[in-house]
Amino acid sequence: MTSKYDQHLPRNPANFAPLSPLGFIQRTAEVYPERLAIVHGSLRQTWSQTYTRCRQLASALQRAGIGKNDTVAVMLPNTPPMVEAHFGVPMAGAVLNALNTRLDPETIAFMLDHGEAKAVIVDPEFNGTMAKALALRQATTPLLIVEVQDELYGAPAQSLHGTDYEAFLASGDAQFAWELPADEWDAIALNYTSGTTGNPKGVVYHHRGAATNAISNVLEWDMPKHAVYLWTLPMFHCNGWCFPWTVAARAGVNVCLRRVEAQAIFDAIRNHGVTHYCGAPIVHGLLVNAPDAMKVGVPAGVKAMVAGAAPPASMIEGMEKMGFDLTHVYGLTEVYGPATVCAKHEAWNDLDIGERARLNARQGVRYHLQRDVRVLDPETMQPVPWDGETMGEIMFKGNIAMKGYLKNPKATEDAFRGGWFHSGDLAVQYPDGYIKIKDRSKDIIISGGENISSIEVEDVLYRHPDVLAAAVVAKPDAKWGETPCAFVELKAGATATPEDIVAHCKKHLAGFKVPRAVVFGELPKTSTGKIQKFELRKQAGSATAIDV
Repeated sequence: MTSKYDQHLPRNPANFAPLSPLGFIQRTAEVYPERLAIVHGSLRQTWSQTYTRCRQLASALQRAGIGKNDTVAVMLPNTPPMVEAHFGVPMAGAVLNALNTRLDPETIAFMLDHGEAKAVIVDPEFNGTMAKALALRQATTPLLIVEVQDELYGAPAQSLHGTDYEAFLASGDAQFAWELPADEWDAIALNYTSGTTGNPKGVVYHHRGAATNAISNVLEWDMPKHAVYLWTLPMFHCNGWCFPWTVAARAGVNVCLRRVEAQAIFDAIRNHGVTHYCGAPIVHGLLVNAPDAMKVGVPAGVKAMVAGAAPPASMIEGMEKMGFDLTHVYGLTEVYGPATVCAKHEAWNDLDIGERARLNARQGVRYHLQRDVRVLDPETMQPVPWDGETMGEIMFKGNIAMKGYLKNPKATEDAFRGGWFHSGDLAVQYPDGYIKIKDRSKDIIISGGENISSIEVEDVLYRHPDVLAAAVVAKPDAKWGETPCAFVELKAGATATPEDIVAHCKKHLAGFKVPRAVVFGELPKTSTGKIQKFELRKQAGSATAIDV
């Protein structure tokens, strides 16, 4: 029987609209058209100008035959075209695939093929890598290539013989009448994540999740109107943790940054009045450990967000000394970046630095607009006791969760079994409900914010003719948070050195995946021959690092 609250009360355009972050830029451009939106080199671009350029990009893409559910890949640093792509591409109905600029051509080629990209927008710095990737594509379908120019980079070493970005935008309609998606479940972005085996998995985001996480960012940080946000976090990481859309919602300023360097960051904070920035522990450590002379004149009160390895006491102390306010978040690509936060309490301020570091090192509680996060027993799917000791798996439920893995129904089904997203991270839950990771069941190493599959590195090690057995675990690192540590059992009579092993890995892996330490010896194994990684983790901390 129909409820009285449903009779003659239909959903219609007047009382229902799909949730999408695209509406944020439209409102900001209407309300604050002359407010500064983007700073880059000599460029000062308003929200009105930015909105117009996004509409031109959307129109140009459609005129080029790109529309609903077509993939547009971008290989860009944190520059204005990357901000514009986060709006212009989905305004065309297309799906944005932000490529990790640190990856090798083979992996980029796989992503272009797997995502069925119809266009790619490339920064001049990456023309060389993209040229190699394009040559390695298996697909024979034509690919629209759009080349960006940047005054802060200069002329590229080689051309891809594509269309100039500014000329491409000029071919679009500045008054393009874009529309919200008919369904907020429509895809808005495709992001590839490192799996533990095989090729990277394509994580599909929907408009609803992008909007809800973008607003959660505002709520977690009490982010004010016109915040000045510095782009230290790569926008290819989970769409910059949804902050391109968050900044638009607050009519803030995107301060672009081609390279993450301490001097450039401190200069930007001083020159532009930066109020907020995000990054992996390495970024914050870079600032804490910078010379005091570099920090002169930096205002107090800057809000910093950290994810990846938990911030140690030395980092928290160093940030406080600079007057920065550090917030610890946790998440994965599959949950749009951060989806939990270590929400701080005023009472913590009275505790000593060691205790504050312990409390702040926890992964915390769910984001405002995430339905739930719990530590569950993966077998029974029941919550573990909140005793800070019983291990289980961190699981998420709610709008801030991916649609699934592109073209991988089995992986999608496994990830969502039991009605929860399975993170693969093993953790405990404390009596106050706060979660803390204890181990990573998938053996993913997080180095400088980048995910590294230990199995991928092991596969490369096994290709070396002198290697009998190999295992890779995380080695704690003051700069990167974690780095790969390789334990290698050589064949009888082999003469390979640690430097030989590293040189071999450099031929087959992206630089950040290469082991920073190599330890020779017989590997500890179970009675069935399985390598005991937990024993190796105990040894990794004391392993001698190699200059990679």
